[in-house]
Amino acid sequence: MKQQMLDSRYPVLGPLRHGNAFEETIGRILQSIKLGMFGSGDKLPPERELSDLLGVSRSTLRDALAELQTAGYIEVRRGRYGGTYVSRNRPANPRELRPLDSAEVEDVLIFRRVVEPAAASLAARASLTAGARSHLLATLADVSNAPAELYRPKDARFHVAIAELSGSPTLTSAVAAARARVSDLLDRIPLLAPNLQHSNEQHQQIVDAILRGDADGAARVALDHLDGTAALLRGFLGTSTDE
Repeated sequence: MKQQMLDSRYPVLGPLRHGNAFEETIGRILQSIKLGMFGSGDKLPPERELSDLLGVSRSTLRDALAELQTAGYIEVRRGRYGGTYVSRNRPANPRELRPLDSAEVEDVLIFRRVVEPAAASLAARASLTAGARSHLLATLADVSNAPAELYRPKDARFHVAIAELSGSPTLTSAVAAARARVSDLLDRIPLLAPNLQHSNEQHQQIVDAILRGDADGAARVALDHLDGTAALLRGFLGTSTDE
């Protein structure tokens, strides 16, 4: 029961599935930061809890955290409020420094177009508890009220929250993976105020459809929302479905 509760709080931090424990531990923690599970200045779970979530030894976790600290992604504080925190000034993502592959961009957008509307539809079909509804509304409020510098991680967290309601951990992981890849692309383009306003309106429409149990409506609005983002990315990044 305790493990299930922890998994629902940190959906990306489930047990590792492959044998490269050190590398995957680093990847999962970085993905959680990228997706807004842990924002700048946020405290990570204690080592014991984090190692249980990931299903790795504490020594493997410590080695991974040490490398992330050296790389500037996290910092360790001592004293009364000690612990491991996400650095406020993190290094640039190396992916942002390399040329884009148009086929890779299209692969990300196509994959997202498949998994996210499905997640929204399943969320609308689910029998949601009061806690689940509150969680969805809280993530909606977080992204709606986020300042520009925090908008994208809060946006990512909102989209993953929808997938959590689907009842499928596999689908949630797929949406999280897709969103992490999309976030890498979004970091290459500017924030546009009209687009953020439109996105917030569509977010509200998706939530409304989910909460009233309108599966088709939730999927339709989610698809419209994703298509708008895809159009911006293709425009700014110079990629096209015609290539």
